Amino acid sequence: MRIGHGYDVHRFCDDRKLIIGGVQIDYQKGLLGHSDADVLLHTICDSLLGAAALGDIGAHFPDSDPKFKDIDSMILLENTALLLKQKGYKVINIDATIIAQEPKMSPHIHIMRKNISEAVGMDIDCVSVKATTEENLGFTGKKEGIACHCVCLIDQM
Repeated sequence: MRIGHGYDVHRFCDDRKLIIGGVQIDYQKGLLGHSDADVLLHTICDSLLGAAALGDIGAHFPDSDPKFKDIDSMILLENTALLLKQKGYKVINIDATIIAQEPKMSPHIHIMRKNISEAVGMDIDCVSVKATTEENLGFTGKKEGIACHCVCLIDQM
């Protein structure tokens, strides 16, 4: 068995949709990024890639490549899961924490879990997504952006 950790952060910006865990969330700002800036899915990709010692999301889906401009991060997660499968790994579980002062994530967490479980090809009961604030501290507390941490466990098939 192998464990992986991922971390990502994106700053808020105007004139973009806010997409977290493949869910479009009604909020006055979106996240800045080359793709759709889905901070949760990027973190999960990094966690999975790290567990398999396959580098990071930037190595596989570089922001210098125009084909990834505004790409749906669900596609990146599906491709990451396929890469792990091709290398002989299966995902055992995913545990992620979204760090955001706003907006509230709890109404969307079940759909996020469903999206992630389907993209990776695993049971929803093996996907945990949690959310927390930083009590108005730091850049997330000041509503400048959103951060996310993720750990995962993989094993050889």
